[in-house]
Amino acid sequence: MGLVAHDKKKADLVEWVQTHRAILEIHTLFATGTTGSEIVRHTGLSPTLLKSGPLGGDAQIGAMIVEDRLDMLVFFIDPLTAMPHDVDVKALIRLAVLEDLPIAVNRSTANALIATIG
Repeated sequence: MGLVAHDKKKADLVEWVQTHRAILEIHTLFATGTTGSEIVRHTGLSPTLLKSGPLGGDAQIGAMIVEDRLDMLVFFIDPLTAMPHDVDVKALIRLAVLEDLPIAVNRSTANALIATIG
């Protein structure tokens, strides 16, 4: 499972991970750099840390999608802040759609997806 969050959504993702820790701890987790570091610090889980999103982490997640290495992607997106790497974010979402990978971009959808595997 891939875990990614924009800066203003990192705390929300960490809280979501804490809520679903019992389910997530039995899955293989991958997270972009800063997001993953926050997850480690606040939850004790140990996702494989990739590069920070703007420095290639989004591309690493995208490659994992194409290689069929993820079962779902949770990417808490901040819709109110312009992102300099917006093209990378759009490419990541496009890959998830092309590969028919379940993707959650907010808490409600993430809750629905986690219920299917928990």
